Amino acid sequence: MKRSGRMAAACLALVLGAAGCADVAPLAAPDSGSVAVASEAALALQRRTGGFYLRLARRRFDSFEAYHDFIMRGHFRTPELFLDYYADLAESLDKAHFERESPVAIEVRDFLFEDALTAQVQVLFVGEDNRPLRPGHVQLVRVDRWEWADGTWWVRPGRVNP
Repeated sequence: MKRSGRMAAACLALVLGAAGCADVAPLAAPDSGSVAVASEAALALQRRTGGFYLRLARRRFDSFEAYHDFIMRGHFRTPELFLDYYADLAESLDKAHFERESPVAIEVRDFLFEDALTAQVQVLFVGEDNRPLRPGHVQLVRVDRWEWADGTWWVRPGRVNP
């Protein structure tokens, strides 16, 4: 690994280590209790979300490139659903004072299956603070809904209120 690659990996590990210290409450179980799902479905969700959120790290959300990323768009069943999610995430990053609407690290914190075909995924976004004279990091915790359809887990935009 080249020196710059090692430094980037070390910086990311440092940020993720700091993010791991974040006080984020786990998702609350629904009133109906927990839901058992097949291990294959849980592993498929973990793989799919891992790839998706890894794609979001270190991206500027106010850029043409991110907006037209076909891999990111491939996690949504329709272009309209992608646009809804993209606009909501960009607005959330801006309100949370992320510099250049760019998270430097993203960590999937929790999964909660509402039923065998729907899951909530709690995600921690960490970024540089864009406010003057406020060095350091800002955080955003989101809960995204994912749905199983046609043999694939898909992001389903919309507010989740756990």
